[in-house]
Amino acid sequence: MPPTLASLAHHSALKLTVRAGEDRLDVPVRWAHVSELADPVPYMEGGELLLTTALKLDAEDAKAMRRYVKRLVAAGVVGLGFAVGVNYDEIPKVLVDTAEEEGLPLLEVPRRTPFIAISKAVSAAIAADQYRSVTAGFAAQRELTKQALTDGPEGLLAALAAQVDGWAALYDASGALVATAPDWAGRRAARLTPDVERLRDRPAPASSVVGGPDNPDNEDRVELHTLGTGRRPRAALAVGTASALGTAERYAVHSAIALLTLTTERSRSLQAAQDRIGAAVLRLLLAGHPDHARAVAGELYGGLLDAPFRVIVGEGGPAERDPLGGLAEVVESAAARAGEAVLVVAEGPRRLVVLAVDGGAAVEACGEYAATLEAARAASDVRASSDVREQGGEGDELVVGLSAPSGPIAAAAAYKQAEQSLSVARRRGRVLVEHEQLAAGSVLPLLADDAVRAFADGLLRPLSEHDATGRGDLVASLRAWLSRHGQWDAAAADLGVHRHTLRYRMRRVEEILGRSLDDPDVRMELWLALKATTAAE
Repeated sequence: MPPTLASLAHHSALKLTVRAGEDRLDVPVRWAHVSELADPVPYMEGGELLLTTALKLDAEDAKAMRRYVKRLVAAGVVGLGFAVGVNYDEIPKVLVDTAEEEGLPLLEVPRRTPFIAISKAVSAAIAADQYRSVTAGFAAQRELTKQALTDGPEGLLAALAAQVDGWAALYDASGALVATAPDWAGRRAARLTPDVERLRDRPAPASSVVGGPDNPDNEDRVELHTLGTGRRPRAALAVGTASALGTAERYAVHSAIALLTLTTERSRSLQAAQDRIGAAVLRLLLAGHPDHARAVAGELYGGLLDAPFRVIVGEGGPAERDPLGGLAEVVESAAARAGEAVLVVAEGPRRLVVLAVDGGAAVEACGEYAATLEAARAASDVRASSDVREQGGEGDELVVGLSAPSGPIAAAAAYKQAEQSLSVARRRGRVLVEHEQLAAGSVLPLLADDAVRAFADGLLRPLSEHDATGRGDLVASLRAWLSRHGQWDAAAADLGVHRHTLRYRMRRVEEILGRSLDDPDVRMELWLALKATTAAE
């Protein structure tokens, strides 16, 4: 403990006598300061024991002493040491009474005790307290290191909670609670998730204090600290105590932060190695070698390669916005909480591929994340536009394609499905499109693409130019004939002409286009071209 007025009063070499404020002697003394000024307050910081001989004080003036003592109390002075035998043979009664009234401890300093002896005693006690704190901090560091090496982060949290006489909790990068010590603190730690999420958005390293004795909504004073050395924090530590941390406890917290940061950085290296393995596994799957992929993966991805999975392909914008990082964080955190295996592979800075259990938490979290982004874009009127596509860019927003359920043998097909879904999502200005949605929908919306319209215009232009001369209605006749599957009588009735007239017009279509209507591919292209031009009108 730091020195107190009580420890100084009981110091045998100082011979101090308590004359007032005996019930306030347990107050810590930050320093001993000598001043003969009538108003020393401007030179005080609070927490000092003020020493004086009253050289410039009228210590027998009740009004002057009352003003003097009140100023000292207001400035945070913890005690007044009055030397006798210099200017006064004894402490004037008016000063004693005033000090008693204002609750300021008053110590009588005998003539044979120099002020420097009191200053040395205070300084020695402060140094001893600091040495004890440092020693205790090193001991705590050794214990925390031991626990971290033997029992991992859970053991470190338990040792830290014991050191600070409180509780500790660890959160992952998403703000989800990973571990707590003791176990009873789990509910308290879970309530801090929003605070951890806000802290994560600040530049690292970051810290904040939540709650405290003065906050009725939180019974603990909780310190939050981000962990990691990168731009984005990889975890967060919460330390809850009944009061502010002392020096020894502060050493313990700083040691825990350093050890957990080393753990997360080591995990980053292991994660980089795992990422390389994951990329190799994905390449083997897409190349049609599922058995080799299983051999390389080993037990790293659990039963992911044995159960139905979905392939998720995401593309994002510039790195500073990090939309792909947000997607990876969401699916990995959801999988970790559910105990699922997930394979996440970055294909360059703008593309991400994920293999996740079909119907699992990671796929569900991906859908929820996309829905959140969709709502945000709608609220701010930010969506993919044809202007972006005309410039050849993919936009700055996240776009995700999701395959149908698949297995290792059909991984390449599932990857293609995810790419197709992503392409449709980009065309439609959507965040996420599932492959099942494509099969359940219609191909017609895809004809709105500018390239399709250009093809349709080029294919049908000779017919349109012929009709513009007033020599026939070939485009309308072609549409009627195709819509009736080549049935002459039905198509002619729709047009209100004789079937021989329709036959003549179809021969003219073949002559002008130089293509045979007996070819099913030609009929398909002409029908899609007609649909594309209709959609553009």
